[in-house]
Amino acid sequence: MTEQHQPAIGPYTPARRAGDWVVCSGQLGLKDGAPAGTIDREVRLAVESIARLLAQHGAGLGDVAKTTVFLADIGDFAAMNEAYVAAFGEHRPARSAFAVGALPLGAHVEIEAWAYAPGGATG
Repeated sequence: MTEQHQPAIGPYTPARRAGDWVVCSGQLGLKDGAPAGTIDREVRLAVESIARLLAQHGAGLGDVAKTTVFLADIGDFAAMNEAYVAAFGEHRPARSAFAVGALPLGAHVEIEAWAYAPGGATG
């Protein structure tokens, strides 16, 4: 994960610490500023972006307590699950997943995360 996280594509903060929690705004799976093209690549890149954001706040993927997955097509649910398991490994945060009418930039998936990380840096 050597790439920098993608800049926000709207008027929001990509991640914010709130006490013991780090809240990551929804992350798209972007490559060179555009959706990566397949659900598995987009899930992997979105989770990598979340990991980079968490690291900036003294947290990691193992601290994620809850994710919300937004899908442009509910037909991608099974493929998303496979990519999600590969990205998170043995860690299984609580999760909601549902289809939406559309996602920014024509993406297939967007993932937001809440991590519980007491004692991390503020900011």
